[in-house]
Amino acid sequence: MDEKPRLRQLDFQPVYHQGEQMWYLRDPLELSSDQLIMPPGLAQLLLFCDGSRTPAQIHADFCDYINQRLDFAITEQALAQLDAACLFDNGRARQALQAQKDAFRSQPHRPPALANLSYPGNPRQLTMMLDDYGKDDNLNGWQPWRGRAIISPHIDYPRGGKVYSKVWQRAKTAVLEADLVIILGTDHNGGRGTFTLTRQPYATPYGVLPTDVVLVDELAAAIGEGSAFAEELHHRKEHSIELSAVWLHYIYQQAGIDPKPMVPILCGSFHHFVMNGHHPAEDDLLGTAVTTLQRATADKKVLIVASVDFAHVGPAFGDDYVMDDGRRAALRQADHNLIQAIIRGDDASFYDQIAAVEDRNKVCGFSSIYLLLRYLQATEGVQVAYDQCPADEQNHSLVSIAGILLE
Repeated sequence: MDEKPRLRQLDFQPVYHQGEQMWYLRDPLELSSDQLIMPPGLAQLLLFCDGSRTPAQIHADFCDYINQRLDFAITEQALAQLDAACLFDNGRARQALQAQKDAFRSQPHRPPALANLSYPGNPRQLTMMLDDYGKDDNLNGWQPWRGRAIISPHIDYPRGGKVYSKVWQRAKTAVLEADLVIILGTDHNGGRGTFTLTRQPYATPYGVLPTDVVLVDELAAAIGEGSAFAEELHHRKEHSIELSAVWLHYIYQQAGIDPKPMVPILCGSFHHFVMNGHHPAEDDLLGTAVTTLQRATADKKVLIVASVDFAHVGPAFGDDYVMDDGRRAALRQADHNLIQAIIRGDDASFYDQIAAVEDRNKVCGFSSIYLLLRYLQATEGVQVAYDQCPADEQNHSLVSIAGILLE
């Protein structure tokens, strides 16, 4: 074990085990098959695993914190289990991470993580389902649209299917005429301001969407291989890109043409910018990524997609209120204001509106939409769909989604 254990970035989830509330220590990278749960009292030990204390110091500070003298063996055993599960930032975890990356990269493609879970893995059944979402959509009079960008949901299909269908069917001509498709997806487990690439092509039940590896390499060279691929394993199970990639492939499939190259990019959190008063416009890595992307694609017909949801509000997301009619109407107005900034191409207003309220509505597409607007620079657009989707059985929480086309 390390001399001074430091806990890796984990997702702590409350669970019930044998009738008792416990904490499940979920590792987003799944570096080990071990799944640890800890009782609340013992979980307080983790507060001291910050890389500044030896195991003996962790034990002493933990005992002081809970005001109880415990046998050191309890702390020692807990730390050993955490280490064995690769939950510390140390050589064992880094070795496991490299092994997992090597395994991911050795595959011929990134397999669809949600096939037969969120949608049918059988292509014929998948087509029937996606067709059904658009059966009541009236496209009479809709002229072929040849814009540069779309904003699509990444919520599950049963809740968001009709919004997906509206935006992708209206973007059909732009999809089919593009030389390259870039998908900016929300990295739900992403670090601060990350811009995460992969050379792996995404597969769907329809086959494989080829990746523009040359462009990926150019981006990686610009921002540094370390930054570009540090969180590459997030691509393995992240749903945000996958759920739009399926609709992209469906459009190609319906038209009977081979898919064009795609570049999947996962965008990390902007929370630190909002909370520390800094701004993504001043971030060197993001600025370099956007300017490199603009320069490298200047001679191509590109369709760029932000695969995003908007607000996540209500008790299901940690809020102390239910989404009654008044709150739903207020949220609709707040989302409308954000969408107006988007269709004006106003990245500064879009960012400022969210930052002004410290992202209290938990906009899941914050970073992806902002970077899309930065890439496009001047643009204008139109909203084609909006919905507020239930997020708990009581309908007290919701996720808002939208479909937008940008010139």
